[in-house]
Amino acid sequence: MSVRRGTDPSVPALLLMNGIGASLEVLQPFVDALDPRRSVVRFDVPGVGGSPRPVVPYNLPTFTPVVAGMLTRIGFDEPVDVLGLSWGGGLAQHFAVQHRRRCRRLVLAATATGTLMVPAHPRVLSRMLTPRRHRDPEYARRIAGEIYGGTVRGDPARAARALHAATRLGPRRGYYYQLAASTGWSSLPFLRLIRQPTLIVAGDDDPIIPVVNARVMARLLPDARLHLYRGGHLALVTEAHDLAPVIEEFLDA
Repeated sequence: MSVRRGTDPSVPALLLMNGIGASLEVLQPFVDALDPRRSVVRFDVPGVGGSPRPVVPYNLPTFTPVVAGMLTRIGFDEPVDVLGLSWGGGLAQHFAVQHRRRCRRLVLAATATGTLMVPAHPRVLSRMLTPRRHRDPEYARRIAGEIYGGTVRGDPARAARALHAATRLGPRRGYYYQLAASTGWSSLPFLRLIRQPTLIVAGDDDPIIPVVNARVMARLLPDARLHLYRGGHLALVTEAHDLAPVIEEFLDA
C-alpha cells in the first residue's frame, strides 16, 4: 500500500485501483502528474507486488469490503474519489455500488462491463491469459503495440518501461487469482445503481477494450460523462500529463 498525503485536507482523497498483474508502482507517472494538494491511495491486490499471495481465490464483490476496511485503517473515513484502470475499473464499479457512502465520484479508465462486453480480438485476449508480459521485458516489447495500441505502436519499449521500470512481481498464482476474480463477471445488471457522477476515459485505439464499450457505459450509467482521447490502453501511464488535468477537472467540478 502507498499513501501520498495531500497538502489540502479539504480535497477528497483519490483511491486508485490498478490493472491486472500490475503493482502500484506502475501508476507512479499518473500520481506524479496530479496536483499535490490531493491525497492519493494505492494498493496491491493479493498476490501482486508487495501483497501476500491469497490463501483462497477471491472475487470482486468479496474484495471491495477489504478495500473499504483498508481505507478505515489508514484514517480515510470520509468519502473518497475512486479511479479504476482496466481490471481495476470492474472493482471500482463494485465499490461504488457496495460502498456508495464511501465513494464520492468515480473515474473509469480503459475499462468495460466484464463478460458482457464487445470483446477484444481473440489474439489479444490470448496474450492476457498469462502474466508473461509483466515478467519478460523483451516479450512485452514484442507484443506491446498489438495489445496496448496508441503511442506504444511506434515505441513498444515505452510499454516495457512502464510495466518494468519499478514494478514488483508477485507469484504467478496472484495473477491467475486476479484473472479468475473477474471471470464470468459483468456490471451490466447493476450499472443503473451507480449513482455517483462518473467520468469514463477511453482511448480510440485500445485493442484490449474497444472504444464502443465506453459509449455503451456512458449511455447506461445514470450520471456519466465520456472523454475520448487519441491513444491506447496504457495512456493513463504513458500520457499521464495529458489525462491527469482532464480527470482533476472532473473531480474538482
